[in-house]
Amino acid sequence: MLAARPLLLLAGVLLLLTGCYPAQVQYPYSSAIVQRRTTLQDNLLALLPEAQRKQPEAKEEAKWLADTAYKASAAISRVNNSNFPGWAGNALINAWMQDRGLCWHYQHDMYRELRRRKLSYFRIGCCVRDHTKLTEHNCVYIAAANDVWPRAWVLDAWMWNGRLKVNSAWSLDKSDWNDLPDICLMLSLYYPEEHPYPSEHWFSVRCDDGNYLISSANKARRSQQYRRMYENIQRGQKEHPGKLTNY
Repeated sequence: MLAARPLLLLAGVLLLLTGCYPAQVQYPYSSAIVQRRTTLQDNLLALLPEAQRKQPEAKEEAKWLADTAYKASAAISRVNNSNFPGWAGNALINAWMQDRGLCWHYQHDMYRELRRRKLSYFRIGCCVRDHTKLTEHNCVYIAAANDVWPRAWVLDAWMWNGRLKVNSAWSLDKSDWNDLPDICLMLSLYYPEEHPYPSEHWFSVRCDDGNYLISSANKARRSQQYRRMYENIQRGQKEHPGKLTNY
């Protein structure tokens, strides 16, 4: 019986990890997640001045952002094909056993999806915890158009592998978390509002020598990961023809 305990423990760990496979297409449409989408919509509206909250256009914009955040989160994990959540996925990527799924991959991908329409009442930002440390963790946030960090809601698609985690930025440890305006500016130049990039497009890819480059760079275009991105885009054109998203 004692000899069986390590096997049972190993089986339990494997079950936990394999239970965090990429979020399925149906995930954002389950009753529980639909309710969370509504909650996020209400929380986003609460960021606005009272007079703006009542405007139909503001409500529609908040609804689109909340719905897209949950739907895109699930789609990103599927396109990345990351079978393990959070730090477990990072370990596999660093060991070259998995080629995509770092927190800043999810950050870039979520930013790309939330820039698909012109916003009047809200803005998309980027933030980081433990910047430059081994425990660095990158996310996207949504704030009112004229408001500043940390009055925002933080969206984390990475920690639970496509199952969106939402936090109020003002409740996080301000000594650990910071705004990332430089990263946001860089991404905004690549992904302007109403950009035409499909959901399979990646801002950067890992070259065969292990370095990351913007995917439009010549060296990046010769990498295995770029070829995978290109294959994903071709597959997406068949699976959702005429649409830029796969959710």
